Amino acid sequence: MPAATNKSDLRIVTEKEFNKLSGILENVTAAQAAAPYDETCIKDVIGHRAHWTQLFFGWYADGQAGKQVFFPAEGYKWNDLKRYNADLRQSQANLNWDDVQKMLQDSYHELIAFIDAHSDADLYGGPMKGANNKWTPGRWAEAAGPSHYRSAAKYVRATLRAAA
Repeated sequence: MPAATNKSDLRIVTEKEFNKLSGILENVTAAQAAAPYDETCIKDVIGHRAHWTQLFFGWYADGQAGKQVFFPAEGYKWNDLKRYNADLRQSQANLNWDDVQKMLQDSYHELIAFIDAHSDADLYGGPMKGANNKWTPGRWAEAAGPSHYRSAAKYVRATLRAAA
């Protein structure tokens, strides 16, 4: 699926992928969400997706403020993702399934508000400040939102099939 290139398409793909994921999650029980699969569980994956949307907001804000932007986070590099994700799972271990679902809902609503508050030029007029690459804020938003929703839905479906 090609990346969105304008605000309208970004909003549409964000809603579409979130609604697909939400539809799958409606019938996932707390026990299913906590069941281990491939070194993680559904609850971990959903918490991860909500967290990464928040990372995007921090990257964007830091870039706009002229601050150094740390990708993925301060103290980590892209090649440290395995360690970062393990640390994230540990920090979210005390969250229950309802907490994680609320985090996902909240981050989705914040992403929609972000999209609505920005123009096509803001989202796609040039590279995101501080990112040190050619990706626009809209492309980063898509990677942190709908792309993550899509991969989470795929993971949840596979996990549920494996458990059946």
